[in-house]
Amino acid sequence: MRSADSTSRRIAVLASGRGSNLQAILDAIAEGRLAAEIAGVFSDKPGAHALERVPERLRWSADAKSFPFREAFDAALADAVDAVQPDWIVCAGYMRILGADFVRRFRGRLLNIHPSLLPKYRGLHTHRRALEAGDTEHGASVHFVVPELDAGAVIAQVRIPVLPDDSPETLAERLLPREHRLLIDVLALCLSGRVAEQGEGVLLDGHPLFTPLQLDCGA
Repeated sequence: MRSADSTSRRIAVLASGRGSNLQAILDAIAEGRLAAEIAGVFSDKPGAHALERVPERLRWSADAKSFPFREAFDAALADAVDAVQPDWIVCAGYMRILGADFVRRFRGRLLNIHPSLLPKYRGLHTHRRALEAGDTEHGASVHFVVPELDAGAVIAQVRIPVLPDDSPETLAERLLPREHRLLIDVLALCLSGRVAEQGEGVLLDGHPLFTPLQLDCGA
């Protein structure tokens, strides 16, 4: 992993699965497209493949089911994240809802990437739901995290057409590389200080962003 220079920012990543968005961040850092370093990767699933993408010293995981109640796991996770002193925290395929206390602790530097054109299709099975609705376009969104599921202010989106023969699997496959690029582009804006959360909205270069940025993100 590339050592960070004096201008780099520390990113903590929360992931539950294979970690493809995490890998996109790692690649962008290695290629010099993000002035950042990974401060730690955190998971609610000790067997998550995402953890294997970073050295052991950067891994933290715990089985959420082993905790007596949800808030106890959230508190342990928050303490672990706080200990690495991140500038930004990115939920990248993190499949567990973060509690209100966790969100309050990191509010304003907590991002999530979601595979739909929010506010459409919060939650799971977004590709199938877009097809069932007969949508002609689909996409992904990066937004600030609030306690309500996938309801935070949207910073930017990327869109792709829905093709006549698309299945949920083909739609997801075509979207994924653009989703990765979207995340990197938004992170670059955040790390440079150009994006901030203000109340229930987003500031870009100090001015209110009334609609999400629509990024090209060609594969």
